[in-house]
Amino acid sequence: MNKSFLIFCLAIPALFAQGPRPGMGGGFGPMGGRGVGMFGGPESFVTGAPYSAVEVVQTQEAFADGNSITRKHQTNVFRDGQGRVRTEETVTPPASSGKQPYQIVTILDYVGGNRYMLDSSTMTAYQSPLRAPKQGRGPGSGQGAGQAGMLPQSRGPRPGSTENAPQIARAALAPQAVNGLLSTGTHHVETIPAGQIGNERPIQITRTTWISNDLKVPVQIRSSDPRFGTTSMDLTNIVQAEPSPSLFMVPAGYTVKTGGGRDFGPDGPGGPGDPARKRGPRPAGSRQ
Repeated sequence: MNKSFLIFCLAIPALFAQGPRPGMGGGFGPMGGRGVGMFGGPESFVTGAPYSAVEVVQTQEAFADGNSITRKHQTNVFRDGQGRVRTEETVTPPASSGKQPYQIVTILDYVGGNRYMLDSSTMTAYQSPLRAPKQGRGPGSGQGAGQAGMLPQSRGPRPGSTENAPQIARAALAPQAVNGLLSTGTHHVETIPAGQIGNERPIQITRTTWISNDLKVPVQIRSSDPRFGTTSMDLTNIVQAEPSPSLFMVPAGYTVKTGGGRDFGPDGPGGPGDPARKRGPRPAGSRQ
């Protein structure tokens, strides 16, 4: 995995935080990615609900000849009571490269107003500004919580759009325990009519998301898109306790750099000015 591709993968979660786009599908897209809000900027800020967990994303692409490709990716996730977030991902270079696995760590320090991307292979921390969080995003704000019962909602063509626009239906699911936490679910179905993107028959994309009532983050997502395959995300090994403060600091021995080609600020990967947020997910195997 080259580093430009890794940076694109880190930007993927912000795409989900924006919701589906007509014709782009309501699922994960081909690349999978972490739960909504992990890298979504100020809208992901939650205080008073510390936890640590392992996020497991698995994608499966099926081909017409019966062959398939399955990928599995794990990310360690931490959030403290102040709302600071840390994720850890292990990168394993190809055996032919002769390089050892290394770790990419991202820290969203809302308290200090900085975002850090730590590369253990170079002992370098890339720093960029982090926007101040919006108010009312704590556990009691209702962020991410749904309504009990089945509340089907549908949306036809938007004003000014053609009649052949994608049809979107949503249903709020009754709360239930998911991965050990009481969660509220939303079932989302998007139907792309025949001919809308050159398709001979309608395409139906589905996604079911369960968000923890306490943590305000997704604990399970199931997505199916016939163009790309199926994707699942589960938040596992959840511990609702305060992580060590040292996890949200740049370790001793790291060189801190600002700006340059690894800008993870508002205009960098995952920020509101990131072009990837406007393009949507790329086909599997693409490179930035």
